[in-house]
Amino acid sequence: MTTRPDILCIGAVLWDIIGRSPSALRLGSDVPGRITRIPGGVAMNIAQTLARFGLHPAVLTAVGQDAEGRELIAACRPLGVDTDYVYRSDDLPTDRYMAIEGGGGLVAAIADAHSLETAGAKILAPLEDGRLGREGAPWTGPVALDGNLTQALLSEIAESPLLAAADLRLAPASPGKAERLMPLLGHRRATLYVNLEEAGLLCHCQFGTAEAAAEGLMARGARRVLVTDGGRACADGSGAGIISRVPPPVMVRRVTGAGDSFMAGHVVAELRGDDRASALEAALKSAADYVSGEVV
Repeated sequence: MTTRPDILCIGAVLWDIIGRSPSALRLGSDVPGRITRIPGGVAMNIAQTLARFGLHPAVLTAVGQDAEGRELIAACRPLGVDTDYVYRSDDLPTDRYMAIEGGGGLVAAIADAHSLETAGAKILAPLEDGRLGREGAPWTGPVALDGNLTQALLSEIAESPLLAAADLRLAPASPGKAERLMPLLGHRRATLYVNLEEAGLLCHCQFGTAEAAAEGLMARGARRVLVTDGGRACADGSGAGIISRVPPPVMVRRVTGAGDSFMAGHVVAELRGDDRASALEAALKSAADYVSGEVV
């Protein structure tokens, strides 16, 4: 691809290995189901949803030169995701994510994003070598950042002139990595997308509703926040106040990647000029279509 990207997705691009069963699972369960391997990772999930909506996203990430890496790059391109700026490592293996989902949702997951963490700032090279930006002429478009990046790199990004003019959209990746985003919580150009648990971790307390979580995050310095809470009301908080909407009821067929679809749907809606309420509804529809299996 040679067209300049519409948006950059910075973070994890890896193989998602997901085992799904309609059965209710408990510790030690051994049940029939389906196991899939598809391109995944927060940055990739967001990017492919953006591409499905007609945008041209590029990913900044680390992918190995191993067989799994070559297969992953080949699988990303038909999905409309620009991989031309990916850091390809000769000595780091391609990252993987493994999850088990049962009838009640996610049972457990392990994210092996060690190569992304090890690569560190090398993945940002296109922002300073002239391909996507350089000193004095930084990237000015939207950027989706995910919490699979190390806190050290996220702290560097928070102060970096390379992204000082960008519209930053932040996704924690998982509750276990939510606190990595603390350096960017008060960034004047950042919008934070979290679920209720992640909001609580960032504020070191528990919230009963998405609206309360949005209020709490803004009290800690966040400029703009969107908080989801599964099938309950989600909230959009900003200096203009807090609004909330209830997700449409759907049959849940999968959960891994739902938050990424929500974020991508919201970004697309705002880029086309939707108001806050319409953008929130578009994000909820994007997530609902994903979890119900309406989109691949």
